[in-house]
Amino acid sequence: MQDDIREQADDGLAEREDSQFVTFMVEDEIFAAPMGPVQEIIRVPDLARVPLAPRSLLGLANLRGRVLPIVDLRRIFGLPDVPHTDSTRALVINFGSPLGFVVDRVSSVIAVNNAEIEPVSSIRSSIRDDLLTGVVRTQKDDLVMVLDFQHIIRQEFAAILSGTRSATSHEGIFHGAGPEDADLEEVDELQLVSFSVCEQEYAADIAAVQEIVQMPQRVAVVPNAPHHVLGLMTLRERLLPLVSLRAMLNLPESGEDETQRVVVLGLDDGNAVGVVADTVDEVLRVPRNLVEPLPGLLAKGGGIEEIASVCHLDNGRRLVSVIDTGRMFQLASFQAAFDQVSHAEKTMHDIYASDIDEDVIEDEEQVVVFRLGSEEFGVPIATVQEIVRVPEQLTHVPKAPGFVEGVINLRGSVLPVMDQRRRLGLGDVTRNDRQRIMVYVFEGKRMGFIVDAVLEVLKIPRNAIEPAPRLSGEQQKILGRVANLEKQNRMIMLVDPAALLSGTEMAQLDKVA
Repeated sequence: MQDDIREQADDGLAEREDSQFVTFMVEDEIFAAPMGPVQEIIRVPDLARVPLAPRSLLGLANLRGRVLPIVDLRRIFGLPDVPHTDSTRALVINFGSPLGFVVDRVSSVIAVNNAEIEPVSSIRSSIRDDLLTGVVRTQKDDLVMVLDFQHIIRQEFAAILSGTRSATSHEGIFHGAGPEDADLEEVDELQLVSFSVCEQEYAADIAAVQEIVQMPQRVAVVPNAPHHVLGLMTLRERLLPLVSLRAMLNLPESGEDETQRVVVLGLDDGNAVGVVADTVDEVLRVPRNLVEPLPGLLAKGGGIEEIASVCHLDNGRRLVSVIDTGRMFQLASFQAAFDQVSHAEKTMHDIYASDIDEDVIEDEEQVVVFRLGSEEFGVPIATVQEIVRVPEQLTHVPKAPGFVEGVINLRGSVLPVMDQRRRLGLGDVTRNDRQRIMVYVFEGKRMGFIVDAVLEVLKIPRNAIEPAPRLSGEQQKILGRVANLEKQNRMIMLVDPAALLSGTEMAQLDKVA
């Protein structure tokens, strides 16, 4: 008898069991999310837009060092976009992989008796029934629709639930030059990084260029240093002497400009120096027969010992001065400055200690960073054969595939050129001087892709690189990884150049080439 009473009491408690929900507004409708998978509620953070992703994905955000996809519920419901306000929030829902869902406003947390949750069929709503698990009527006779977030995720981002790719598949993205590339290496060529200073072109051997980075916001001045030494900058866990190439070459000074870049040059003694240039232009492959030593009259006592040779390009219309980095930094004036910088590095270590990681990161990957619109992308430097300017006019080929912009003559070879924006489903832009053609090698063949601008060559710690959220099949192949540089508030999507063209497209390009 007592057992029967207990069972009846337990049944009664079960009927009265409550569940907690977070309620929120989208347009004029009230929705609810079960409290269990709601990890947190945040303001909408800065976003990195992802090409080839579902339209409902607004972009990727950094949530305390973790990449967080941000989804717009308005777009999932087919509602018009509206500007975000102070009330706009993102609900971080976690079913194994966290996702942020943007809502117009978060209302409250409510407790609902499970028995009071009505079936979806009991109401008529503009929201699709398959996105809902039930309906709750409040005491004010408001309808609160309970969303099925697992179904939404399955429908919009099925790949996220299927896990991430294996590490071995990612390693293939960062391969070096394979056997098929060896035939393309021409021993009678120089590979140079070109940059501009005071509207004049200079270049340095690519072997001496460790990386190319943006001008820092903070430069520590070195007392009593020569005028061409700007000071010290921090580059991850080290201090780097910063030198003005304008001052070294006795060229007119100029103000700071967002296009300025620091070319990090390695020295024979293991040290490195950052050289400030107005812009970094191209990666050139120059036949040696187009390179001549600097005339002896200028080289001896002419005050330009830093210039080793001159390249004659475009039938002599374009002259590029090649800097001898070893000779440049052996000058007595610079050696004195370098000693002062080394001394200052020790005395200023405490100032920069907060900017330097305690653990030295030795495992790094070197990528070329470029821009498409407002977003940053990167490709392994080993896959970039060269970077060239976009000519004023591309030669269009009759009956060429639609994805081919045209062809150019690259030292006697036909180079098919594609638009990277179009390949990633981004809008077209008007041609401009900052655009460049990045030349990759596909199965032994050179292909060029136009990008909006080449920003820098960057060394990225491997522990800052992680698999990108799998948002679509095509995105997964091309944009499989993302570099999450939390301290710099940057997110760089890493492109696998080998996935930019399918086998069928490669066959079509064979006919063009």
